[in-house]
Amino acid sequence: MANGSSRNEIQSEKLIRLLEEQLAHSNQQNQELSKKLDQSLKQNEALSQQLQHLTKLLFGSKTEKSKYNMPDGQMSLFEDDPSFSDSEHTEEQSQQMISYTVVRKIQKKKRNDSLRDDVEIKEIHHHPENTVCDCCQSQMVEIGSSIVREEAVYIPARMKKVKHIEHAYECISNCKSDSSHSAQIKRGKAPKPAIQRSIASPSVLAEVIHDKFALYLPLYRQVNEWERYGLNTNDKNLSNWVIRAAHDWLLPIYDRMKAMMMSKSVLHVDETYSKIIHRSDGKSGQTNAYNWVYRSVPSQGPTITLFQSSLSRARSVLESFIESFNGTIICDGYSAYDKINDITFANCWAHVRRYWMKADSKNGQIGVKYCDELYQLERKFKHLSPSKRRKKRQKYSKPIVEKFLNWAETSPFFGKNALAKAAEYTLNRANGLKAFLNDGRIEIDNNPAENAIRPNVLGRKNWLFSVSEAGAKANAICLSIAETAKSNGVDFYEYIKKLLTDLPNIGIHQNPEILNQYMPWSKMIQVSCMKK
Repeated sequence: MANGSSRNEIQSEKLIRLLEEQLAHSNQQNQELSKKLDQSLKQNEALSQQLQHLTKLLFGSKTEKSKYNMPDGQMSLFEDDPSFSDSEHTEEQSQQMISYTVVRKIQKKKRNDSLRDDVEIKEIHHHPENTVCDCCQSQMVEIGSSIVREEAVYIPARMKKVKHIEHAYECISNCKSDSSHSAQIKRGKAPKPAIQRSIASPSVLAEVIHDKFALYLPLYRQVNEWERYGLNTNDKNLSNWVIRAAHDWLLPIYDRMKAMMMSKSVLHVDETYSKIIHRSDGKSGQTNAYNWVYRSVPSQGPTITLFQSSLSRARSVLESFIESFNGTIICDGYSAYDKINDITFANCWAHVRRYWMKADSKNGQIGVKYCDELYQLERKFKHLSPSKRRKKRQKYSKPIVEKFLNWAETSPFFGKNALAKAAEYTLNRANGLKAFLNDGRIEIDNNPAENAIRPNVLGRKNWLFSVSEAGAKANAICLSIAETAKSNGVDFYEYIKKLLTDLPNIGIHQNPEILNQYMPWSKMIQVSCMKK
């Protein structure tokens, strides 16, 4: 009996241990399943927020304005007050509404189309066919006139063939009969063309470049228009004209602008993708190439905007362009904008604000509100000198920045949702976001560079791609000239025409300093190419 009881106890103990092991294994499985469930829930939350954001981008408003962006920096005091209704007004308020309605009606009558004051005026007078009185047959006298309408008349462009003929003159008097003297011959010299052995004049080249880089009209679509005017050509010819003109005469202007830009101490930098079909690195034409944009700040002289075409987005591209630059670069959060000798990076608050806007929640609105408070202050400081702006930022903006960063650091934002990403993006760039507080020349965001790069994006939608790297470089040069001219109030077409007319004939390679007279902000260019 004792042996049987002992065996039963041993079996019971084994069974208990087995059950305990199974229970422990089950608990472990439950914990693992619980962790997976938590991860799935967090992933679902992140995907749900992403779907909500994409749906908003697709169907919602595209503006970045919020209710905190009131003109006076104040939120509406009556936004959530149900007692505030439009159905009840005092007599004074009603009178104000009536006056406002009248003003609106008057304003609507104003024409939204008009001609500039310097447009040529032609008057067409309409007199009666017969000015003899039907009653007494005497001659009638004019008693007045009235303008019944004004209209805009379009005069299409005309193509003209200009032949440059050089005439030679010889002295046929004493010099020709005197054997001791060589024959005296003088010959007229025609001005040198922008492109040798080409039918394209500076005016034609300027129009081609203007239409592509100011109106974003692809070259193949310009061909039919040129044929309508009488010039038979093709898009390959037009492309070669742009490349030659850009390389021979616009590149020296570009290089002089770059040298001046590198002498400054603050720059905006941004980049966007492009396409180059025939690449020297052997990669497919479907691989992204990139256009970089560099823009100076207004507080450091005339605004300069330069584009650079490259095959990659690597940091080495940026380093090669700014190798002589020493100062601060205002940029977004891309990793290439980091760890370059003698360069300080100031990060963009507009990007921070966008991250918090994506976190469409109460905490996301708090993050946006902090950013809006900084922007409200910047609008007030906009017209101050850099030194005064720095003092104002130290007094008013710095406490907001510190409070914002402390809030983002101490708040429990975890996971992969939009809120956690916004907090991570902000805290990882805290030093760069503080940079504008210590230098009044630094803008709070990189919007000037983003605005400057928009023409490249608009052009990309029309041009689609560049066939060669030479074409992509010519595009970058022409866009640089176009945007810099626009920033300095210069007519792009007139500017290009003057460059292509003058530069081939003034020896810029022997005397490069003369290029200073052809910068968009020079007195000569401002007078001769001023935008009307």
